[in-house]
Amino acid sequence: MWTPSPQRIAGSNLQTFRGWLREHRGLDLPDWDGLHRWSVQHSGEFWAAVWDWCGVDGDRGERLVESPGEDRCPDPGERMRRTRFLPDARLNVARNLLGEPSTDTALVFRSEDGEAAELTRAELHDMVGRVQQLLIDAGVGPGDRVAAWMPNRPEAYAVMLAAAGLGAVFSSTSPDFGTAGVLDRFSQISPTVLFACADYPYGGRRHDCTERLADIAAGLPSLLRTVVVEPGWLDGYGAGFGSGPTPAVFRKLPFDHPWYVLYSSGTTGPPKCIVHRAGGLLVKHLAEHRLHCDVRPGDRVFYFTTTGWMMWNWLASILACGAAAVLYDGSPAHPGPERLFDLVDDTGITLFGTSAKFIDACRNAGIRPAVTHDLSSLRTITSTGSTLVAEGFDWVYGNVKADVHLASISGGTDLCGCLVAGDPTSPVRRGEIQRPGLAMDMDVVDDSGETLPPGIEGELVCRSPFPSMPLRFWDDPDEARYRAAYFERVDGVWHHGDFASRTPSGGFVISGRSDATLNPGGVRIGTAEIYRRVDTMPEVDESIAVGQPDGADTRIVLFVKMASGHELTDELRGLIRSRIRAELSPRHVPAVIAAVDDIPRTRSGKMTETAVRDVICGRPVRNTSAMANPEALEHFRDRPELA
Repeated sequence: MWTPSPQRIAGSNLQTFRGWLREHRGLDLPDWDGLHRWSVQHSGEFWAAVWDWCGVDGDRGERLVESPGEDRCPDPGERMRRTRFLPDARLNVARNLLGEPSTDTALVFRSEDGEAAELTRAELHDMVGRVQQLLIDAGVGPGDRVAAWMPNRPEAYAVMLAAAGLGAVFSSTSPDFGTAGVLDRFSQISPTVLFACADYPYGGRRHDCTERLADIAAGLPSLLRTVVVEPGWLDGYGAGFGSGPTPAVFRKLPFDHPWYVLYSSGTTGPPKCIVHRAGGLLVKHLAEHRLHCDVRPGDRVFYFTTTGWMMWNWLASILACGAAAVLYDGSPAHPGPERLFDLVDDTGITLFGTSAKFIDACRNAGIRPAVTHDLSSLRTITSTGSTLVAEGFDWVYGNVKADVHLASISGGTDLCGCLVAGDPTSPVRRGEIQRPGLAMDMDVVDDSGETLPPGIEGELVCRSPFPSMPLRFWDDPDEARYRAAYFERVDGVWHHGDFASRTPSGGFVISGRSDATLNPGGVRIGTAEIYRRVDTMPEVDESIAVGQPDGADTRIVLFVKMASGHELTDELRGLIRSRIRAELSPRHVPAVIAAVDDIPRTRSGKMTETAVRDVICGRPVRNTSAMANPEALEHFRDRPELA
C-alpha cells in the first residue's frame, strides 16, 4: 500500500544507525533482517548501542547484561525474568527527557474548549523545578509515590518529570475514572502527594471533579498533601517565569530505579500494579521512537490518549528525541469527527498517533481529511490499542494521505512499549504489522510452545529478555503473580495474551486477546473490576464478562446469574450500567447485559471466561475436560442478543 522512496530510506534514522554501527562497531547490517537478527542474538550490545548512538546522559558502565546461569537457575522463564541490562549504568530519566533549558518547543497543548499553550524546554524546566520544591516541602524523596488524577495537560507532564528527577515513583490515572476505580489503583501504592484538577472538558461541557476528589483523598490515608492544579497552583514556589528559572533537581540513579507504576487488567482481583524501570523504558522508547517511528529533533508528535493509558507515558519519552509532544484534552469527535485533523494542521504534527477504533469511526463517518485539510506536515500515522483491520488501511491511504508511513503497532501496559511495530524503510502491506521490535525475539506458538508456520494463528510470545520487562509487581514479595502473569502459560518464554499469526513477508497480524482481558476501544480492562461492582448487588448472584468482536472493535458482554426471586429487567440493566459508569469509567460499561442460568467453572472453582468467549465467538472450546460443568456453556450458545 505504501513503499518508502529511496530518498526517505536514505534519510531515515534506521539508515543512519546502520552507518553508525558500521563505523563504531564494525558491523555491516545492510538490511532489516540482518539488523534484527543481530539485535536479538546480541541484545546487550544492541541496547548499549542505542544508549551510545542516542547520546543518553549518564554513565553506561561496562557490563551489558547480567543473567543467572543455567546451573544456578535451571528454569528458562526465571532466567529471563531475572536478566538485567546495563546493570552498572546510572542516569536520571527526567534529565534525559528535558534536555537543556532552551527556546526549543517541548509541549504543545490544545483543549477542546479552546485553551492553548506552548512551553519551551526552558519553561518546562522551570515548571518542573517549582513542582519539585512543592514535593520537597511535602517530604517527598526517592521511592516515595506521587500520584496524579489529571487530564492530559502540561502540568501532568511537569509533575511526572519532577517526581522522576527526585527519584520518586509516579503514577497517574484520568479523571473519567470514578472514585472506586481510582482507589482500586492508588490505594495499593500509598501515594504521599496527589495532584488533581477541579474539572475538565469533554463532549462540549465541563465535568466537575471536586466531589470525587474529596472522596478519593479521604480514601488515601497515606496522603500528606493534595494539590489542586488551577491558576496560581505554584505561587510561592520558585522565582516564576518572569523573574528567572528555578533549577530542577536530577538525582543520578541506577538503571533499574523505578520510574512509574502502571495498572493492568486484573481478572482475579484489583488491577495489577506494574512497576516500570527508568533506564529500561528510556532505551526501549528511544529505539521505538527513533528507529521504528523515525522521530527526529524538532518533530511534533501527537497521540490521542489520557493519563490512564500507557500511551501517555510512551508519548512523554518523545522529549528524549528532541521532539515536542502535542497534547490534547477533550473529545476527539467534538465538535465533529475532523477535530484531530484540525489539530494536525494547527500544530504541525509530524507523527499522528491514534487507535484502530478512531480510524474505524472516521471511516464510518465518511470524512475525507485529504480533501478538507492540508496535512503537509504529516509523515507518520501510528495505530494501536486493537487490531487495525484491512479496511482501516484502505481508508487511511484513500482518504487521509497517500504518502504516509502507516505503522500499526502492538504491545501493552506490561512492557509500556511495543512487541511488534513499524519499519519506515519497508513497504506497508494491507492489514499487517510490519516487523517484530528490534531486539524483540517474537514468535507465534501453539499450546505446547512449538513455533507455528506463517498464516496459522497461535499465542504471541517473546523468547528472550528485554529491558522494559516490569521491574516487579507492587506488593508481590515472592513474585508469584509476576511469574504467573507472563511465564507460566508457555514454558520459559514471555506470554503476552494475544492471538497472532506471522505473515510470509515477516510481519504479524494480531487477532485479539487470548486471555480473559477485555479490550474495548483498545483499552484493556480487567473483569474483576466489573465483578466487584455487579456481584455485590442484591439482585445478582454472580456475573461473567467477556469481549465480543464488534466490527473493528470489541464490545463488553456481561452475563448475570440472577439471585433467587429476581429477574433481569431493563430497569436493572440501567442500574448496573449506571453503577459501573459512576464507580469505574464509561469504558467499563457493557454493551450487552444478558441473563444466564449457570456459569461454567473449572474443577478448582474458577470461572472460565475464555471458554464463554470462545462459545459466543463461534470458536471451539479447548480442554472442556478440565471443567466441572461444561454443560453450562450451552446457556451462552446462539444468543439472539449477540447476533
